[in-house]
Amino acid sequence: MPAGKERLCPVKHAGTLDNKIRKMLQDPKKILGPFIKKGMSVLDLGCGPGFFTVAMAEMVGRSGKVIAADVQEEMLDKLHDKIKGTDLKNRIQLHKCSKDSIGFTEFVDLVLAFYVIHEVSNVQSLFIDVHNLLKDRGYFLIIEPKYVHVSKKDFEQTVESAIELGFEHVGNLRILLSRGVVLRKYETGIESNVVAS
Repeated sequence: MPAGKERLCPVKHAGTLDNKIRKMLQDPKKILGPFIKKGMSVLDLGCGPGFFTVAMAEMVGRSGKVIAADVQEEMLDKLHDKIKGTDLKNRIQLHKCSKDSIGFTEFVDLVLAFYVIHEVSNVQSLFIDVHNLLKDRGYFLIIEPKYVHVSKKDFEQTVESAIELGFEHVGNLRILLSRGVVLRKYETGIESNVVAS
């Protein structure tokens, strides 16, 4: 994606991101089931109103943790209201990112970026942040929308960029109207070799 271009999903469209129809088409537990286990610490990057966050919190169990990160405070407010007064509130940590950095320093086992990368102006910097947050052999799942937002060529370039920055391609995800890839952090880190420009 060209530098300087951002296409954040407006908060007023939050309802389209979290509804029963979407759950039938993109069931979070079916998509993430092979990757998330109880006790894990996971990051939902660009969590929006928490469509994936809530399912992830159920999957990691009481001993696990989900960091729900978004650049839009209003999206985090919607998620806060959704989990208020529930047991899941203790498993979910809300985190506001800046435009230029995730701004989170704890290690995680998995990072999910569902329909997020095409909204980011500096993808290389984001990938470095993700790489530094992931434990060795940790998973990075990237799913992008087909057609309107992300072409096949754009998606392939995104994957190539991630591989250049220390991820290995371990598989693809088949999700309706989407392109998805499973990446994993190499066991030997590159933190000292890569500096965000």
